[in-house]
This record gives sequence, structure tokens and C-alpha cells, in this order.
Amino acid sequence: MPASQAASPRLVWSCALGAIAVLALVPSAADEREWLAGDSHIHSHWSAGYDYRTSPPTPIKARDAMYSTPRNAAMARRFGLRWMVTTDHGGPNHAKLNLEQAHRELTLSRELVPEVLQFYGMELNMPGMDHHTLVIPRAEDEAEVLFEIESRFDANEDWARPPDPRRQSAELRRQALAHMQGLERLPILFANHPSRSAAAIGSYGRDEPWELRENNDLAPDVYRGMEGAPGHQAATLSPASRSRSRGAYTNPGAPTLGGFDQMTAVVGGLWDALLGEGRRFWIVASSDSHFHYADPVRAGSDFWPGEFHKTWVHARPTYADVLDGLRQGRMFAVAGDLVTELDFGLESAEGGETGLGGTLRVARGTQVTATVRLRDPEVPNEAGEDPAVRRVDVIVGEVSGPAAEPSNDRNPTTRVLARFTRDALARDGDRLALEVELPAVDRDLYVRVRGTSTDDLEPAADGPGENPWHDLWFYSNPIFVEVE
Repeated sequence: MPASQAASPRLVWSCALGAIAVLALVPSAADEREWLAGDSHIHSHWSAGYDYRTSPPTPIKARDAMYSTPRNAAMARRFGLRWMVTTDHGGPNHAKLNLEQAHRELTLSRELVPEVLQFYGMELNMPGMDHHTLVIPRAEDEAEVLFEIESRFDANEDWARPPDPRRQSAELRRQALAHMQGLERLPILFANHPSRSAAAIGSYGRDEPWELRENNDLAPDVYRGMEGAPGHQAATLSPASRSRSRGAYTNPGAPTLGGFDQMTAVVGGLWDALLGEGRRFWIVASSDSHFHYADPVRAGSDFWPGEFHKTWVHARPTYADVLDGLRQGRMFAVAGDLVTELDFGLESAEGGETGLGGTLRVARGTQVTATVRLRDPEVPNEAGEDPAVRRVDVIVGEVSGPAAEPSNDRNPTTRVLARFTRDALARDGDRLALEVELPAVDRDLYVRVRGTSTDDLEPAADGPGENPWHDLWFYSNPIFVEVE
């Protein structure tokens, strides 16, 4: 659409010269952070199957996932990742397997592939809910820390028959969160593929809105978000895959939307409802890699780590600062290498400024300007294609405090404030930029950004057989504005 039709009349568009001038700004010498790509959800052959004829059941390697940790790390390095998290499934007595064998292999992998920061973690079977990525801070006792969490709280750790119903209880979930929030070095939890068990758009399955809220209330420094873009995105590319649905959301009533979970992709939906309460609740993208879609031995529905999805964190290349970036929301999620940098910030007329995940505090009525600078790389991605950003949307929602109803999944104030088509973006080689003035701020709000390689105004439901490389989106995490 023409730029004149894409913007609100209350917006002030930057001229190309001014936006390109912004691109030329050089970070101060004190700012050592850079964009580091990673993957928070990767399985190895330590995601085991089990022989239940013994007690405890005997683990069988490579049943639920196939590749060693060093193999995953080598592929992550090949596809440009600088950090990753090992997230093997829990199961009966799996805590012991993790402690005695999987962690030893992770230690070796760190030596073999030092270019990739390799976090220790797991895909926790959250009691009473679906899977969650658990990231453990790097430390000498990381194996023991995970052992205690997994052995005490993973829903599938127990092998008693009949199973102990407490393992699936909300009370055990609450105890797990209290335990993790009380640790000296705080881990991070993200809900994985949160709508995979949903029956329809606007309804939910094993992860319900009230549970996400309660978890964030109980452990606000640990329970920090969800997979905005779930893995298994290569299912439609593999003739051997049993699933023909992108993202392995086989429920036709609640597919992914442009590769993203409905909780993230619906403007004014559940994510916006959580942000509208002022929650610092972030999204990530991951591969959920188990079996590569083109593997000649056992083809699956997955890409390699970093081959399709990346979570870019603005951090120093250290375990501590990457973990801090994940906790503080200095990150964006993207598919297909559509963009490889996203510098998004807000600046007030009073001189204050902040970036992704931050909070800008202003006096009532202050003018606030949003600036977006992104890199649309002019090189082929792993599909051999060079996708172009066709549009960038600036999205705004109001922050009004805790919801009266814990199952609320709507924020009616959230709206697309401006749509910038490609010809409205300032360009300098593979760098694109835009600037927009928000209406004078008279209440608390948040701002986030998304973009796409398509002409769809909103992400479309992903149908059977869809090629994921032809429907690419990126989503930033938000910036908050608080009126003092």
C-alpha cells in the first residue's frame, strides 16, 4: 500500500536522510554488547526412551532424539549460532542420567565447540502443564542444581505404578517455582509450544492463561516468557514426516499463524494481555530439534539449531550476559534469517532513552519517538533464497495493571499504530530504518515491532504442506513507557 495510506495522521515520518543518519551512529566504547544468535530448545540422544520391564525403567538412548550434544553444537556453529541450550526431556529416573552422563557429554562438547556458549538445561515436564525450557546458570554446581530440580519436580521423573498424582499437581508446580525463585543463581523458564494442545484459536489446552499468570507471579525473576515461534517447522518439507502441519501443531483448529503461536501472533491476544498488565514476559524462537527433516537414517520434522529459527540476544559473548539478555528481554525472534539485527529504541523529548526490554520513564504529555534500525541481509539463507522485509509494523498497547479475570486473553487497547512498507523505509545497503513519533504519552504503555516477508496484513493460519521458507516473520520484545 502507499506509505500515505499506511500511517496514522498523528504520526511523523522520518525523512530518508535523517533515518540514514541515525544508522550511522556509532555505539559508545563502553557498549560492548553485540547481537548473538541462539537456540533455547535443542534435544540430544539423551532424550531417551525407556524399557519399563525393569525398575527403575532402563533408559534407551536416541529414542526421542538422535544426535549427540557435540553434533548439535557443531551444527549450531555452522548455522551461525553463538549460544544454545541443551533441553532433553525428563522421564523416569532421567535426573540420574542427566547428572551422570548427559552433563559429562556437555562438558566435552564445550571443549570441542568453544565458539558456541552451551547452557545446561532441560525440557521440564511442568507438573500439570506442558513442556517448559529450563536454563541453568553456568556454574561449577550446575549439574547438581538441575539434578535437584528434575528429581524433585519433573512430572515424569517418578516410575511408580500407579503413578503418584502429586507429580501432576498444581501444588508441586507451585513448589517448583518457589524453589527456583529462591536459588542463589536464578534459572530461567520459558513455556514451550504453549498452544500445541489448544482446540481452537482463542482457546487453550495444557497451558492456560491463568497458569502463565500464576507462574509469573510466583517466580517473576525465573518465569520470563514462552516460545513465540515453536519448533518442528520443517514437518511439511519431509516426505517421511507423519505430520503435514507446520510447527507440529496437528490440531487444525489452532494452527500456528505465520509460524508463530497464537498466544504471540494475535494482535491484542494473550501476549498483549500479559504485557498490558506490565508483566515483563518475553518470547523466543527455537528449533525444538530432535530429528532433521532430511536425515537419511531417520527423517523427522526439524531443522538444525539455527538453520531456520534464531533468537537474537543483545549481549556480551559470556554465559552471564546472554542469560541476562534472556531474562531482561534484550532479544527478538526471527525465522529464515529475514533480519539479523534489530536495534529498536524509544527516546523522549526530555532526553531519556532505552532499548529492547527496557522501561522509559517520562512526564505526562511527553513526546516519545520510536526508532527502528534493522539489517535485512543481502545473502541467501539456508533455503538458498534471499527474502526481503516487505513491511514493518509498530504495535502499541496500554498498560492498565493486573487483570480482574485471570483467564483474560485480550488487550483491546493494542493496535498496529503504523505499517511501513518497504518503499517507506530509509535504506543504506542492507540496513533499513524508520522513525515514528507516538501520540503524546498520557498513560503507561508498551511498544513492540514485527515484520514480514509477505504482503499479509496479519499472519495467516498455516495450512498443510505450506513451505515455511515462504512465510517469514520477526517479532521484537517490547519496550515499556511509564508515566511518572
